[in-house]
Amino acid sequence: MVHDAPDAFADALPAVGALMGLDLGDKTIGLAVSDLQRSVATPLETIRRRKFGLDAARLLDLAAARDIAGLVLGLPRNMDGSEGPRCQSTRAFARNLSRLTDLPIGFWDERLSTVAAERALLEADTTRKRRAQVIDHVAASYILQGMLDRLHHMKGTR
Repeated sequence: MVHDAPDAFADALPAVGALMGLDLGDKTIGLAVSDLQRSVATPLETIRRRKFGLDAARLLDLAAARDIAGLVLGLPRNMDGSEGPRCQSTRAFARNLSRLTDLPIGFWDERLSTVAAERALLEADTTRKRRAQVIDHVAASYILQGMLDRLHHMKGTR
């Protein structure tokens, strides 16, 4: 099931279990995973997009292999907070994916996640070629870490 709000997503999750973050692009999907306690996001890999069915099968195979408890998709809002065509595409991907899995799916505002990932890679003195190879799954880890931090904050206030 797809959940728009972090609290609804949190309510749908089991008490423990890793989450997977996705940074959906036109040509690639960056993936990141959390630890079982949902404290730290780690970049995993970038998959090249082909057709939805093939992409979904790959994502769900990876999720099953890692015993993933939920999926977090970066929602590419405009800088003013409005939603454009990229958000609509991400929401459609989530709806279609939800038909293939019972995993809870949540959204995290991904504004500036790629900028933050690029900055971190530049500070680490990563070559331009290497940055191009890893930027998407590093951005996915920023998306996932945002949700993890929010979930931990919500635990403390409940």
